[in-house]
Amino acid sequence: MSGALEKSLAILEYLAAYPDGVGLAQLSTDLGQLRSGCHRTLQELMRHGYVRQMPQRADYALTTKLASMGLSFLSKSGVVDIAQPVINRLAQATEELVRLAIVDGERLTLVAKAQGAKSGLLYDPDMGIDLQLSCSAAGQAWLMTLPEDVAIAHVARQGIGDRTHFGPNAPTGIKGLLKVLDEHRKRRFSLIQEAYAPGMSSMAAPIQRGDEPATGVLVVAGPSARLTQKRMLQFGPALLAAAEELALTGSASPLLKSANVGTWGNRVDGPAGPAIGKAERSSARR
Repeated sequence: MSGALEKSLAILEYLAAYPDGVGLAQLSTDLGQLRSGCHRTLQELMRHGYVRQMPQRADYALTTKLASMGLSFLSKSGVVDIAQPVINRLAQATEELVRLAIVDGERLTLVAKAQGAKSGLLYDPDMGIDLQLSCSAAGQAWLMTLPEDVAIAHVARQGIGDRTHFGPNAPTGIKGLLKVLDEHRKRRFSLIQEAYAPGMSSMAAPIQRGDEPATGVLVVAGPSARLTQKRMLQFGPALLAAAEELALTGSASPLLKSANVGTWGNRVDGPAGPAIGKAERSSARR
């Protein structure tokens, strides 16, 4: 990756966390870029419509161009058209938040949702975020489909979710996480309570056709006071049926096709993600 491109991408990723804008001094300091070079890159990004300067102050912020590109990409992929009816039905059946996460290389990204709760406390986190694999129901549901060494490598690169930033029941080590994944495999879906966030419970099932790699994860989440373990176990059959339906119909969308690629067409090869053979996947689920 060229230096100019790397600096541009770093700025775009940084500004995504500051919708109200951030000053040049803070931006260049936090990214470790020379102020003069950072300013030149910002001017180029402004010229191409990705960055704007805030009115009446010198702060820089993203425009909606990247968001528009992302929404257009999802729309043309067909994933929302295919998944939304399934997600809506599951949300109505559980009366909780249902979300779809897509496997992209080593990441899980939320791309669609439906809110089933009609009253009371609503749980509705940000969309478009990459989920923490070690302590989210979606992450654990995906990890349980992978060979143990591949799952460990993914988690090691992302890092174990610290309980101070996530929930009090988040796994604190690989050994504890692997034990949890074994429990999930027995019921075919993950189930967590106050692991991803305090006071929140969730369950998730992988979207997977036979021995092919999982291409996504379907998640049900809500407040722990309402979404108890008993209720989650009751919702298990409906969650598994919805995930199976998406696995069967998902081939119509490039994002839900089973293949050893990320959503951008990047092969998951290398030390952590070699092409996973049928025997390896079968052994991972035993």
